[in-house]
Amino acid sequence: MKISIGSDHAGFELKQELAEYLRSRGHEVADYGAASKDSVDYPLFAHAVARDVASGAADRGVLVCWTGVGISIAANKVAGVRAGNCFNVEMAGLFRRHNDGNVICFGQKFIAPADAKAMLDAFLATDFEGGRHARRVGEIEDLAACACRL
Repeated sequence: MKISIGSDHAGFELKQELAEYLRSRGHEVADYGAASKDSVDYPLFAHAVARDVASGAADRGVLVCWTGVGISIAANKVAGVRAGNCFNVEMAGLFRRHNDGNVICFGQKFIAPADAKAMLDAFLATDFEGGRHARRVGEIEDLAACACRL
């Protein structure tokens, strides 16, 4: 899989560890930064990853900031992106299975690297269930398309 990854300065350490982990598992990784712990603005990194996922240049995305909240909000501004801030393995799997999530977000303050790796494995290994969930995901996409025209 091709995975795009990004973070702000507050998520830099976890992002670095996850990028290396993904490479060790055979994934192609596009790392959009941040490149250090120097202060940066997360919306730019979220947008770069979200753009890759929405365009099909990446299969999935991974974003990290201090809480995971801001970076998930920014990523969800890109049409076609369904970014979710996850806190455990079950949640990461359900996010994929029920919401066709395509960008997983983590808060470095709250997630240990080992737990983030386990959640990432679940996120990447789980397929979208479709069925009744497909209708809801379609409604989300329809609403996003309407918002773009306002």
